[in-house]
Parts: sequence; structure tokens; C-alpha cells
Amino acid sequence: MGFLDKIKAFADNHDEQVDQGLEQAGEQIDDRTGNKYSEQIGKGVDEAQRRTGDGDTRQ
Repeated sequence: MGFLDKIKAFADNHDEQVDQGLEQAGEQIDDRTGNKYSEQIGKGVDEAQRRTGDGDTRQ
């Protein structure tokens, strides 16, 4: 199993934790940019959460 396969398997098995990490990263980026790009950051986080793991745990 290659490195990318291991990452995908981790994301599939730990979707909730991955989604939480993406949410926290988005919040930090939003804070560091002075909330100038909140809408774009939110869309990016939502899309990343949708694409990771077997099933999205966030709406």
C-alpha cells in the first residue's frame, strides 16, 4: 500500500476527525486573514470536507 493509499484509508476511517481538522484549519486561516475571505474559506473547507472520507459528517 502506497503513501497516498494510506492517507485515503485514514481519511475514510476517520472522516469525523478529518472534517474537524479541516474546520479548525479554516478558522485559523480566516483569523489570520482578518476575516476578509470568510466566504471563500468556508466554501473551500466545505468542498474539502465533501471530498475526504467515505461519508461527510458535516453539512
